[in-house]
Amino acid sequence: MAMRNAIIKHVLSRSSNFGGARWMSSSSWWKSVEPAPTDPILGVTEAFLADPSPDKVNVGVGAYRDDNGKPVVLDCVREAERRIAGSSFMEYLPMGGSVKMVEETLKLAYGENSELIIDKRIAAVQSLSGTGACRLFADFQKRFHPDSQIYIPAPTWSNHHNIWRDADVPQRTYHYYHPETKGLDFAGLMDDIKNAPNGSFFLLHACAHNPTGVDPTEEQWKEISYQFKVKGHFPFFDMAYQGFASGDPEKDAKAIRIFLEDGHQIGISQSYAKNMGLYGQRVGCLSLLCEDEKQAVAVKSQLQQLARPMYSNPPLHGAAIVSTILGDADLKKLWLKEVKVMADRIIGMRTALKENLEKLGSPLSWEHITNQIGMFCYSGMTPEQVDRSTNEFHIYMTRNGRISMAGVTTGNVGYLANAIHEVTKSA
Repeated sequence: MAMRNAIIKHVLSRSSNFGGARWMSSSSWWKSVEPAPTDPILGVTEAFLADPSPDKVNVGVGAYRDDNGKPVVLDCVREAERRIAGSSFMEYLPMGGSVKMVEETLKLAYGENSELIIDKRIAAVQSLSGTGACRLFADFQKRFHPDSQIYIPAPTWSNHHNIWRDADVPQRTYHYYHPETKGLDFAGLMDDIKNAPNGSFFLLHACAHNPTGVDPTEEQWKEISYQFKVKGHFPFFDMAYQGFASGDPEKDAKAIRIFLEDGHQIGISQSYAKNMGLYGQRVGCLSLLCEDEKQAVAVKSQLQQLARPMYSNPPLHGAAIVSTILGDADLKKLWLKEVKVMADRIIGMRTALKENLEKLGSPLSWEHITNQIGMFCYSGMTPEQVDRSTNEFHIYMTRNGRISMAGVTTGNVGYLANAIHEVTKSA
């Protein structure tokens, strides 16, 4: 033992002679790193949690809550988990993910009996929810169209900008929301589509646009699709809310079906965070429609190659839940029932908020609350009004005035309406 201690002491004394300088050098490697800015959405939740007020209301979080303000796990998910438990090994999935999950997911987007699926024209891989699908596509775009740019609606989900920025794809914005009408700026949107260089990439929200809740009508989608055809643009759909918007997954896929009927090659990001409540499971799908099966095989191989150094292969459990639910007729029927319950509650809270504001005698029009659809309401409140609602009434939302309708309940809708009325009545 004495010999061992002597050796250790000798080694430490020698290392201190030359290691100190090396340590001093390495300690400065990260000296230039500044704290990252707080995420505008996640920062709202952090502020809410730190507020001791018993009256506080969080309408910033983009996750469903029941009418008691509690998180929900769907019954179909619980039953799927029961069936899965102990029934399989924990081996790696292939780089492309769960084949069964991907097959069922494509049916939701492209149609149950889609010839495109039968003809194997779709290259698809499991992704890390919708965010992962968008990022994987952005990297694919950069690799195979390195000189291209992406047109993104103004406004959009803030993370879209981060995704294409970090994939080193230049961004342009196109008109989408009209602040005065609190609806769609269809004329501006169409002008931007027409004026974009031929063969441009466009990011489109398939339904329940985030953050505005403003969607084109079916006729407007047809006009958009036609103009895309004229210009040769590539449409990439982010579909984060299929089923959650209207309560009907088929209705919520209408924009995609219109583009498919018009013969477009499209890309789709799909997510099960909202419509199955699988937020933390990070399960989704990226698909690209190709000319033929041969091209689809090549494209899928490249998507897998991009995924390999990112995360190697996607997680197992969430994919097993999805494939179990969608692959079983009874569980799928239960899911369709439950997703409609969630959508209907959101729609009901829109009506309640609008009616409460009108009863308070608000001089403003709140028709946009019920005209918009999906989880979010773009209230039209200014950043200063949002700040007042937080400081005076402990109402938490993002400073662009986006209200998560999932955080509105029968218990707090009157209080929320009163806060909104007080900060906007002099506008």
